[in-house]
Amino acid sequence: MATILLKDISLNGSQSDILISDGLISKISKAGQADQVPGAEIMDCTGKAAFPGFINMHTHSGMTMMRGVHEDTALHDWLSKIWEMESKIDGEYIYRASKVAALEMIKTGTTAFYDQYWFSRESRKAALELGIQPCLTYVVLDRFDADAAAFQKDECEQYYQLSKSWDGETPFGISIHSVYTVSEPMILWATEYARKRKLRLHIHVSETRKEVEDCKAAHGGLSPVEYLDKLGVLGPDVIAAHSLWLSENDIEILGRHHVNCVHNINSNLKLSSGYMFKYQELKEAGANICIGTDGCASSNNLDILEAMKTSALIQKGWRGDPKAWPLEELAAAATVNGAKALGLNTGVIEVGKRADILIVDTDNTFFLSPGSFLANFIYSAHSDCISTVICGGRVVMKDRIVPGEKDILNDARSILEKYN
Repeated sequence: MATILLKDISLNGSQSDILISDGLISKISKAGQADQVPGAEIMDCTGKAAFPGFINMHTHSGMTMMRGVHEDTALHDWLSKIWEMESKIDGEYIYRASKVAALEMIKTGTTAFYDQYWFSRESRKAALELGIQPCLTYVVLDRFDADAAAFQKDECEQYYQLSKSWDGETPFGISIHSVYTVSEPMILWATEYARKRKLRLHIHVSETRKEVEDCKAAHGGLSPVEYLDKLGVLGPDVIAAHSLWLSENDIEILGRHHVNCVHNINSNLKLSSGYMFKYQELKEAGANICIGTDGCASSNNLDILEAMKTSALIQKGWRGDPKAWPLEELAAAATVNGAKALGLNTGVIEVGKRADILIVDTDNTFFLSPGSFLANFIYSAHSDCISTVICGGRVVMKDRIVPGEKDILNDARSILEKYN
């Protein structure tokens, strides 16, 4: 693995040199004081700033070629259309779609993503070929059918055994789709299966008002959070996507169990699921707050920087409080909080951490003002100001170019022709 020296780059407001070796950040020194390292690739970063790679904590990479197929509809109607499409796709489709997703994530600054989709072997292959870090799951979704549950139990075991041959940098977990698509026996089985093997659990939770109302009707007045708590599902190993329609008791439960709650603002807004994410309440209760995009079929892109800005603006708007979700906490939700949730050695630019670094070009209109880097980056700039992306010490995009991107798009078009 190449040794890289980032010379004269702005890091937390100071001009620095960052040395990367063996995939890790090995030294950070004042600009001009770095030792000369024989054979190191030297990158002149004058006029650029370093920022940790984004971690997209909830997405469905295999859905990237489904964007725009079913617009202007609510979640449950949207799902019926998506499930119809998904019944026709195969591993080759997922591989090509996941390559498009990996390309898009790299171009927008994501260096690791937590995925909930089928054909995780193909998704992993696609991501690793482009150099982005995949964190994958097997999806349990039996729709209350005993035969489907039996099949998925066997298939889950096959994928788990396969995952044991993957390198330690590809975390594997179990996804329970939701309380409205997975039977109680299957929820219990998946939870026990994951806990015995120390795997993380990923689940959609309280995404819509309808989900909450239906759950209460089916389970004696219990909300999805209360129901999952009753079943013993919740814990610090749980990534709860959406966590949007929450009561005070729900918030207390999620905080007490230190659940990782993932906000997916653009998807929630577009599907009219809601917008009043209880960021401050969840944080104060003890939950770990992360940011995701959801899949492209609902959010329509995988741009975490856009999701950060929208999350903060909506939070300030509905609360009537300009101090809601301050910049430093917003940045943490898109980086180090995700690393904490997944147990990854990344999320901050420090010695000993995995070298997942965005090189941001500040030589443009967005960074001319005397405002802070974070303010200009999150509120003013767009993701195309990210000129270079380093993931695990490997340069996966340089000067906005990802090797082979035209071939990726052409291959995706060829696969799409089979489904038209």
